[in-house]
Parts: sequence; structure tokens; C-alpha cells
Amino acid sequence: MNLQNLRLASKLWLSTGLIVLGIALVVGYTALQSVSDRAQSAVELDKLNVRVKEAMRWAALSQSNSARTQALMLSADPALEAGLKDVIAETSAQISKIQKAIEAEDLTAQDRNQLKAIATNRKAVLDARAIAMKQRAEGLQEESVATIGTVFQPAMDAYQKSQRDFVAMQEQSFESTRARYAERAKNLILMASGLMLLLLLLIVAGAAWLIRSIRHPLTVANELAAKIAQGDLSMTIDTTRGDEFGDLMKSLARMSASLGAMVNQVRQSTDSIATASAEIAQGNNDLAHRTEQTSGNLQSTASSMDHLTQTVQISADNARQASTLAANASNVAQRGGQVVQQVVTTMEDINTSSRKIADIIGVIDGIAFQTNILALNAAVEAARAGEQGRGFAVVASEVRSLAQRSAEAAKEIKMLINTSVDKVASGTQLVSDAGATMNDIVSSVRKVADVIGEITSASGLQSAEISGINQAIGGLDQMTQQNAALVEQSAAAAESLRDQADQLARAVAVFKTDGRALATMPQRPTRDITPRPQALAYKRPTALARPQAKAALPSAPAAKKLAAPIKAAGGRPMANPPTLTKPVSVKPGVALKPAPAKAAAESDWETF
Repeated sequence: MNLQNLRLASKLWLSTGLIVLGIALVVGYTALQSVSDRAQSAVELDKLNVRVKEAMRWAALSQSNSARTQALMLSADPALEAGLKDVIAETSAQISKIQKAIEAEDLTAQDRNQLKAIATNRKAVLDARAIAMKQRAEGLQEESVATIGTVFQPAMDAYQKSQRDFVAMQEQSFESTRARYAERAKNLILMASGLMLLLLLLIVAGAAWLIRSIRHPLTVANELAAKIAQGDLSMTIDTTRGDEFGDLMKSLARMSASLGAMVNQVRQSTDSIATASAEIAQGNNDLAHRTEQTSGNLQSTASSMDHLTQTVQISADNARQASTLAANASNVAQRGGQVVQQVVTTMEDINTSSRKIADIIGVIDGIAFQTNILALNAAVEAARAGEQGRGFAVVASEVRSLAQRSAEAAKEIKMLINTSVDKVASGTQLVSDAGATMNDIVSSVRKVADVIGEITSASGLQSAEISGINQAIGGLDQMTQQNAALVEQSAAAAESLRDQADQLARAVAVFKTDGRALATMPQRPTRDITPRPQALAYKRPTALARPQAKAALPSAPAAKKLAAPIKAAGGRPMANPPTLTKPVSVKPGVALKPAPAKAAAESDWETF
């Protein structure tokens, strides 16, 4: 889990929860450990205290029995002796009970060794006392006293010394246990202090991280806002965080991107407007020159239209003559087609006859082959006849020779006939093709005659329409004068548009996007202003004399001479003229003609 993606409220609650949890864990662990140590120390110290008291009581009872034993040995009163024996027996039973109780406890090895020493010394004391009691019972009073002094008392001293040592060991264990638990309590306090200090350091580190995670995006946002205020939109920010500041960074990034896109769009639009306005201004200058030249070109156009009228009339006369000639050619072609059809029929008959001749030659070839076989058989029979058949053999040989020559001649004739048949078939096909071609020619000549008739009719219509064109040219001159005034207004509007585009470009130039400054302001081209010549008044040229009907069309040099003024008057067309979306205001009373098609724009300018 990435902590940067946690929401701010989650971070604060998580930090507070971790702090409270850490404090609770430290305090709880310290309190539980302290209570546990206190309870455990109380139990152990209580056991040691009871053991010390029991050991001291054990030693006191042993000391009492020692005194009673000595008093018993020295007493002469039977009643006292009986009482002392009962007390000594009862005390010994208590001592045995105490000894067994101590031995049943959880002792160290050193304690158990000491208990073994005590048990050994006690056994020695009990043995010495038994000896003394036995001697007393036997009436050996002096020996009994001596045993008490020499055997019992040293054993008792050793026994009491081992008991005192055991008591000292238990007291030492008590003190060491108390000191150990006191040390543990001290260490627990130190550990709790260390954990609290570590927790405090973690709290400080977490607070520093939280402060940094809050301050850093605010610093970045402040820096971004300052740069945007300065017009710098090229700063990039990290938007991978998932908290509220990440949402803020994403919103700021979207805002910066939107502003950058808007500035880029405005810059591009400004550049486009500046370029378009410059092209419009240049186009207006060109249009002004062309409009000024159009008035002069209209006179040349009128003269050319008169020549065109005469040429169309001549073309109409020639078309009528061509229509007559085409009709005659159609009749001749029809007669030629009939002749070709007859030739085709004749060639088919020749082809049939040639095939029949080929069949006859085949029959002759078969007869010659049979004759050759008969002659061969006759020669064989003549050879068998000997001298009597020699003359018959000569005749058979000649017949065979004639049959062979006949067969060869028949083969040659057959080959020639086959060749002739092939050529006749080829000729028949060619004649058939010629017949079909002639039929096509006849059909084409008819179509040509029809087309020439239509041309004749169209020439008459053209002659009438050209008269209307001459009248329209007069109107074009008046429209040219009006266009000149509109061009002046358009030039002024284009100049104002260029000024506004320059101001907008300077306003946008302060912004920077994607680390690159905006393009510098485009240089404004100087406007070429030339004085307008006075518009020429339209004057209809005098009609030329109509040439003869059979006069030829104007030659190519003459046509070029007529078109020369038109080409010289044409100006340079404007490349990629900008499209105006704002409607152009027109003065009242000015008639506008429909705009020409886009594909014919260049040709229209050149024509004018």
C-alpha cells in the first residue's frame, strides 16, 4: 500500500491511531510486566521469608532440645526426667516435620546440599543422645554426662552451625531475590523510557513526513500558480498521488494543459489570421491591379468577339458545305458497301469450287495409287512368266511409271489447290471484314453528316449568342468600376484585420508552452501601392466587313496576336487564397455576379 495515495483524513487518523496504539502498547506492556514482577516477587519473597522463619524456628527447637537433653542428663528427679522426655520427643517430631516441609520445597542444589549436611549432623546428635540416654538408663551417670560433653555437645554445635548457615543462605537468597526484582523494576522503567523515546522519535518522524507530504504539493501548486501568472505554462507536475493533494495536482495539471492548449490554439489562430490577412492584403493588391487592367482588356475582348462572330459565320457556311459533301460521301459509301457484298458472295462461291476441285484431285490420287499397285502386280506376274512375259513387263513398268507421275502430279495439284483454298478462305475473311468495315464507314459517314448538321445549327445559335456577349461586355466594364471600389474597401478591412492580428499575437507571445516560447511575430509585408490608372471607357468597336463564305479560319499567328493583350493583362494569381467566413458589406445599388467555380478561378483571372 502506497501511503502517498491515502486520503488526508486517513493519514491523520492513521497517525493518531498509531500514536495512541504505540503509547497504549508501551504503557500496557510496562504495567503488565510491573504487576507480574510484583506478584512474582511477592510470592518468591514470601516463600523465602517463611523458609527463613521455619529455619530459624528449626534452629530454636534444636537449641531447646539440646538444653533439655543436657538438663535431663544432669537431673535426678524422675518426674522432671519423664516430663523432659515427653517434651524432647514432641520437639523432635516438630523438627522432623519442619525438615520434611523444607525439603519438599523448590530448593537450589546448594540448599539441598546444606540440608543434607544438617540431616547428617542431626543424625549424629540423635545418635549421641541415644547413647547418653542408654547409658543413663543403665545407671552409668558419669558416662552419660561424659557422652553429653564429649560427643553430644560437639555434634550439637555442628548441627546448630549447619542450621545457622542454612538460615544465612535463605536470608541471602531473600535479599538477592529482592535485589533482583528491584533491578528488574529499574530495568523495566528504563525500557519503558527507551520505548517512549523511540515512540517519540517515530512520532516526530511521522509528523515531519506528514508535514512534508502536505507542504510539498502546496509548494508545487504555489509555484505552478506563480508560473502561470507569469505566462509560463511549460511546468510539469507529478499527478500520481491518490489523496486530496493528488486531486489538486491533477486539477492544476488539467488547468495548465487546458490553458496551454488554448494558448497554442490562439497562437495558431493568430498566425493563421496574420498569414490570411497578409495574403488577403496581397490578394487585394493583385485584385486591384487586375481590376484596373480589366477595363482596358475589355476593349480587346470586344474586338476579339467581333472577329469571333465573323469566324463563327464562316464556320456555319463551311459546315453547310461539309454537310452536303458528307451526304454525297454517305451515298458513295453505300454503293461501295453493296459492291463489297457482291465480292464477298463471289469469293464464297470460289471457295466452294476450290473445295470441290480438291475432292476430285483426291479421287485421281486414289486411282493413280490403285493403278500403281496393279502395275506392280503385273510386273511380278511377267517376271514369273519369263521370256514370254517380258513385253508385258515393259508395258507394266511404263504403266507403273505413268501411275507414279500421275500420283505426284495429283499431289502437287492437291497442294496447290489446298494453298488456293487457304488463300481463298483468307480472302473471303478479308472481304467479309472489308464489308463490315464498309458498313461501319457508311454508318460513320451518316453520323458525321448528322453531326455536321448539328454543328451548322449550333453555329447559327452561337452567332446569335455572341451578340448577347457583346452587350454583356458593356455591363462588365461598369461592374469593373464597382469592383474597384469594393477592392479598396476590402484592402482597408484586410489592413485592419492585420493590425488586430498583430495585437493579438503580441498579447499571446508572453506565454510559454512545453518549454518553448511562442513564435515571434510574423513580419508584416509592405503593401505595394501603385496609383490606379484611369478606367478606360468602353467603346464598341466598329463591325468588320464580313468575309466570303468560303474564307478560311484565322491562322495560328493571328489567334496568338488576338490573345496577346489578354495574357499580358493577366496578373499573378494569389496562391491558396484564405476563406473568409465574415460576410462582406456591399454598398446599396451595386449588383454582384455569382462567384466562378473554384476549378476555374485561375483561368478566369488569366482570361481577364
